Amino acid sequence: MKKPSHFDPAGGARMVDVSRKPDTVRTARAQAFVRIAPAVLEQLPDNPKGNPLEVARIAGISAAKRTSELIPLCHPLMLTHADVETRVEADGVRIVSTVSTIGPTGVEMEALTAAAVAALTVYDMTKALDQSIEIHDVWLLEKTGGKSGDYRRAMPETK
Repeated sequence: MKKPSHFDPAGGARMVDVSRKPDTVRTARAQAFVRIAPAVLEQLPDNPKGNPLEVARIAGISAAKRTSELIPLCHPLMLTHADVETRVEADGVRIVSTVSTIGPTGVEMEALTAAAVAALTVYDMTKALDQSIEIHDVWLLEKTGGKSGDYRRAMPETK
C-alpha cells in the first residue's frame, strides 16, 4: 500500500504539494442512494417545498464547486464540468454525480461531495413526510486521469 501523502514526516496533517504534477484531464463519478418509502416517493411531485430532485441537483453541483471549503486539505479546483442526475427507483432515489477538470489533482472528492450533499438535500426536502428516510451507498463509481490511472468500481450483479 502506498504511503499516505497528507502527513509530514512528523505525522502532522498537510496539504499535498501538486505544483510539479502535470495537468491532465480528470473525471470522477460518484453515487448516493436515498431510501424512501414508496408512499413518500409518490408524493414527490406534490412536495410543498418544491421539486426535491431539482433542488438536490443544484445543491450537488454547488457542493462540488465548494468541496475545498468543506473538506480540510482538499485543493480548490477549477471545475470544467459538474452535473448531478437523480433517478426515482422502487425504493428510493439514486443520485449520480459527474465532475471534470483539467489539472494536477483529481476530482473524486468533488464528485463524492456532490452526491452526498444532493442526498442530504433530498432528505431535507422530504423529512416532513417521513423522518425514517435513510442515505446509503455513497461511493466512487469511477475516476480517470492522473498518475494512478483509471478506476472503475466493480458492481455486484443485480437480479
